[in-house]
Amino acid sequence: MKFDCDCCKKAEDLCMKDIGILSSLDPIALDQACLDLVYNSNDSGKSHLIERIESRNGIHTIDAANELGFGTKEYELIEINDN
Repeated sequence: MKFDCDCCKKAEDLCMKDIGILSSLDPIALDQACLDLVYNSNDSGKSHLIERIESRNGIHTIDAANELGFGTKEYELIEINDN
């Protein structure tokens, strides 16, 4: 199975395992939480994803949106387990 964002011409194979589903009313907090989960992951495939995020200025985009007041980078992560 191949997944990718719309910024790529060709979908790539998955490099990192699923880290879950996140939701928020604040798009900046949501993006920051996703980045934090990727950067703090123990998954060996994260280096490829981090390279892609950084080469496309993903961190700068979140910082700029935060400075423009589109949201905040602050968040509280609440885990919900379906057992």
